Amino acid sequence: MPAEAKDSLVRRTSALLLSLGLAASLAACAPAADGQGDADRASEACEPTPSGAASESITVAGDIDAQPEISFTGPLDAEETQRTIVIEGEGAEVSEGDTVNVSYTILNGGTAEQIETTWEAGETVQVLVDSDSELLAGLSKSLLCAPEGSRVAAVIPPADAFGAEGQPQFGLEADQSLVFVAEIVSIAPQPLERAEGSAEEAPEGFPTVELGENGEPTITIPDEEPPAEFQLATLIQGDGEEVGADDTVTVHYTGINWNTGEIFDSSWERGQPASFPTSGVIPGFRDALVGQLVGSQVIAIIPPELGYGPQGGTPDGSIGAEDTIVFVVDILATS
Repeated sequence: MPAEAKDSLVRRTSALLLSLGLAASLAACAPAADGQGDADRASEACEPTPSGAASESITVAGDIDAQPEISFTGPLDAEETQRTIVIEGEGAEVSEGDTVNVSYTILNGGTAEQIETTWEAGETVQVLVDSDSELLAGLSKSLLCAPEGSRVAAVIPPADAFGAEGQPQFGLEADQSLVFVAEIVSIAPQPLERAEGSAEEAPEGFPTVELGENGEPTITIPDEEPPAEFQLATLIQGDGEEVGADDTVTVHYTGINWNTGEIFDSSWERGQPASFPTSGVIPGFRDALVGQLVGSQVIAIIPPELGYGPQGGTPDGSIGAEDTIVFVVDILATS
């Protein structure tokens, strides 16, 4: 994800998940082959995580779509993750491999202290449902088989959370469980693999872009001074959904420093796209995305004042305070 490589590209709003690289790195799942995702979903029987005494002892009050009031008498312990559906939605069931938009609150199951909540920021977070994940598999188990629109309450033991060491920096000791209360806002659409649509020419003076067989761009910076203003051009015009100001997007991108000619970040090099809210990136990156259509590929020239200039550059020195940067972005999905 961009924030994983450059802290200042995506502002960290979800301390626990994003600090561990989960919210965005888990959000980029591969598209179903041959468009068979819906058929597979219909044909496979979902095996939900069972409820139990611990999860059923959690009281969750309040209407759906509003921050819930959560209470329980701790400590809550469970040998395996327990999940209770507090309010059952009417949408599609969450399956393994789905990317799910959720609002949630996480508490310490031993002390009942709140660790974090997305409600205070008014945001949702995307999570890839992967019950075999080595880290926080209990989150996926809590969401699996629940319909869209549901509110769930779960008790997640250390084995399905952070393992034997816990997370002391978040006040979670080794033997303490997590209490996870989440609302399943929606199942995100499967992203495209690359931009697709009609090719368009960039204006004169833009960097040149050549695409590999898999769609990965090679960017050549002109041998001249960068433009002083933000510039944006469409290289491939898609025809999908329009990206909104508060959307969460899934993209493939390459970022290159105009001044040095060096690539400073690339989802292509990591082998998977990235997902993040358009409201949580540097202004120039946001302006390159909002209003574009899924399937499009855009190239943005971002001056320092809309990039890393206000932050004095990046901590690793790959982008200076006065450097202009260029992004080539394939817009694969939005929700």
